[in-house]
Amino acid sequence: MKLNSKKSQALYKKAKKIIPGGNMFMSKRPEIFLPNAWPPYFKKAKGCLVWDIDGNKYIDMNLMGVGTNILGYANNKIDNAVIKAVKSGSMSSLNAPEEVLLAEKLIDIHPWADLVKFARTGGEANAVAIRIARAASCKDKVAFCGYHGWHDWYLATNLQTNKNLNNHLMPSLGIKGVPKDLQNSIYPFKYNNFKELEKLVNREKIGTICMEVVRNEEPKNNFLKKVRNLATKKGIVLIFDECTSGFRSNYGGIHKLYNVKPDIALFGKSLGNGYPITAIIGTKAVMENAQGSFISSTFWSEKVGPTAALATLGEMKRIKSWKKITNNGKQIIKNWKKLSEKYNLSLTIQGLPALCSFAFTSKDSNKYKTLITQEMLKKGFLASTAVYSSVSHSNLILKQYLNELEGIFRMIQKCENGENIDNYLEYPESHSTFERLN
Repeated sequence: MKLNSKKSQALYKKAKKIIPGGNMFMSKRPEIFLPNAWPPYFKKAKGCLVWDIDGNKYIDMNLMGVGTNILGYANNKIDNAVIKAVKSGSMSSLNAPEEVLLAEKLIDIHPWADLVKFARTGGEANAVAIRIARAASCKDKVAFCGYHGWHDWYLATNLQTNKNLNNHLMPSLGIKGVPKDLQNSIYPFKYNNFKELEKLVNREKIGTICMEVVRNEEPKNNFLKKVRNLATKKGIVLIFDECTSGFRSNYGGIHKLYNVKPDIALFGKSLGNGYPITAIIGTKAVMENAQGSFISSTFWSEKVGPTAALATLGEMKRIKSWKKITNNGKQIIKNWKKLSEKYNLSLTIQGLPALCSFAFTSKDSNKYKTLITQEMLKKGFLASTAVYSSVSHSNLILKQYLNELEGIFRMIQKCENGENIDNYLEYPESHSTFERLN
């Protein structure tokens, strides 16, 4: 189809004049996908379909709400529960009983945990966890591995060198406004590099280790158990950030599959299937330290988030959603490999099956990524080089996606054999890193 997003592009142009960066969430900036063509705004979303404000309909084979919608957009069961909650009043001067029910449910799923607090975003949950961990350990310094949000405690690592976050999802993140006094308060370590972490712990007074359990690679040589043992030995609070990984490979935190128990675990994104809710769960010995620090926010007490989470947990358990999205991902990865072999293209494939991604081993890798987005958009797909799977991705949709992708791989093969990729690109190249938008 012919790309037509005049209304969307006009609104985004206006937005960039009155909203810093143009929108609220960096990962949804159109420039990351296809500058001047990617539809910035949606009017409606259902299942894995998205309608933009220009009336175009797309199949979302991309991020599905940046990982928030395992059960698909506008899931009837979740929405009906939320609508009922809204009609009964989502906020009052009293507390919502649903938060107690949700806390009980999360502890039931994770018997090692005793206490639960709730927030509404992953960045908030991480900040709360770090505050509690510092209170419990009586030490300020943090070792981390992975992506943990936008707050000062995390970005402070780039005060030492602006390359510290380069291996933790997003390179070159801006740190203007982060207090320079936080320098040398947080230190990165590489996943599966236990010796690096051990040296760091022995050199610095680390009180907290905050890490993603799994993102792009599986743990090797008992890495997670070694981290757990080190934390126990040194009196360090271990936080597993499962805002992204939780409920995608199993029912609950993925740490359950490795039989390694943290002191605190964090859940978000998929927990409310698109409605804002995050959870901080942990042992009594650590979590009770929250009482000694002021951690409170008005909208953490509303009813919609916990209601959505309860309905989401029930539906995920009923249909075993983690099995469906894992199988989807395995099918996608298998076919990516087949296409790469058929067209003699070198790929690097990463991530959990339900959160898989690939990159071309080529100097033009980012231009190829841009081409995929451009051509798939013409075919009615929101697509890039990553797929966050949902239960609404049927086998037929996967087949359609892979059939369309094959034609683009054929184009890329021609470029690798000498054709100029720039001749195929109709729009500017996608932004590959954090860039200031004017």
